[in-house]
Amino acid sequence: MPYKSRVYTTLTALSLALPAQAQQDVVTSQADFIKLVSGKTLTRPLVKIQVRPDGSIAGTGAAWDVTGTWSWQGNYFCRDLYWGGDALGYNCQEVRFEGGRIRFTSDKGQGDSAAFRLN
Repeated sequence: MPYKSRVYTTLTALSLALPAQAQQDVVTSQADFIKLVSGKTLTRPLVKIQVRPDGSIAGTGAAWDVTGTWSWQGNYFCRDLYWGGDALGYNCQEVRFEGGRIRFTSDKGQGDSAAFRLN
């Protein structure tokens, strides 16, 4: 798989599949989500992203810029993301948190997941 394709897979869930962990707390409010990510950088190998309280997303995935916007709808984090100028599309995601890690699961918790450290 080409390098950019591997990073793309990770960013589409913002998506590497991870085993579910029953002890993770589901984040269901925008206020709780902002408390978790405000002032933090979400990191995983080759990816560093900031999800800002103002609704913007910025960072890098491999050598390419990541930009976008987000909002909270119902119990879900919804984002519209661009990576290296390519649209990754709009998706609403379940958010879980445990011990300094945050996990996004695409398609309202039914799709691929990506976990990040909060630094």
